[in-house]
Amino acid sequence: MPLPPETKSEVIKKFARDEKDTGSPEVQIAILTERIQQIATHLRANKLDKHSRRGLVMMVSRRNRLLRYLKSKNEASYRETIKALGLRK
Repeated sequence: MPLPPETKSEVIKKFARDEKDTGSPEVQIAILTERIQQIATHLRANKLDKHSRRGLVMMVSRRNRLLRYLKSKNEASYRETIKALGLRK
């Protein structure tokens, strides 16, 4: 279940460092957060979908690794990103 292209481009515009930035940790974390929210909504309606649940757990762990990396490299950007996304840390 990929994100719709419009949603993905909005997220990239909001968190990108410059106009060509698509791979910075901030952008990757924001895109993963959107996908996590989408799959969490799907799982509320489809409680027996174990394969999507596994994918969700893998995405959450990837986002946590990216957040740890961002915190070690640039703590100000880390704090800004979690505040903008509404994450609990």
